[in-house]
Amino acid sequence: MGGSRYRDRRHGGGVLAGHLAPYRDRPGVVVLALPRGGVPVAAEVAGALAAPLDIVVVRKLGVPGHPELAMGALAPGGVRVRNDHVIAGLGIPEHVVDAVAAAEEAELRRREHTYREGRAPPALAGRTVLLVDDGLATGASMRAAVAAVRAAAAARTVVAVPVGSRQAVAELAGLADEVVCPATPEPFRSVGDWYAGFDQTGDDEVRELLRPRPDPGPGGASRSGHVTGD
Repeated sequence: MGGSRYRDRRHGGGVLAGHLAPYRDRPGVVVLALPRGGVPVAAEVAGALAAPLDIVVVRKLGVPGHPELAMGALAPGGVRVRNDHVIAGLGIPEHVVDAVAAAEEAELRRREHTYREGRAPPALAGRTVLLVDDGLATGASMRAAVAAVRAAAAARTVVAVPVGSRQAVAELAGLADEVVCPATPEPFRSVGDWYAGFDQTGDDEVRELLRPRPDPGPGGASRSGHVTGD
């Protein structure tokens, strides 16, 4: 595919929502965004599907000196996934991995508190969970999110992103019940290459997008927090 496929994250979310149409108005569906960049994408998806929107905070464990390179990721509930080929290939000592994980665990807790503004996490047991991000590069963060959602006893776990590397999509297909990814370009390079506008998503935008909206009526779903009419 030549040039940038998506204008911005909201455009990517709108395209992704079209591929998730079978989940519209289905009882028990919950859309969980990976902050920060996944939240504008997920907000479009949740609105189109009439599903509640919430988050699963995942923190990448960046290689010291090269933070964009993931050596693993953390998710709530003590979930930690590792990219052992990165750790072994770069000879990263375990105490360094543990130190990075401790710092990211503190940031994970901060973001959960900041973004939810006192709201409790949604109950996922028996639900169909759509995990949404702006893209998949190594897939480490999404693997951690899948593990956290499975540990919460979700009935079905769907990974949904506008764009991803073929390797990451293939790996997630072996972990999630379904992977929905409209674009898997080669060569991949980076997620940001496939958006014309890829500005950093700020904390204020995340909080605003996650704030609950009024219930649209009987059988509908509020845009954040709880499934209604279920």
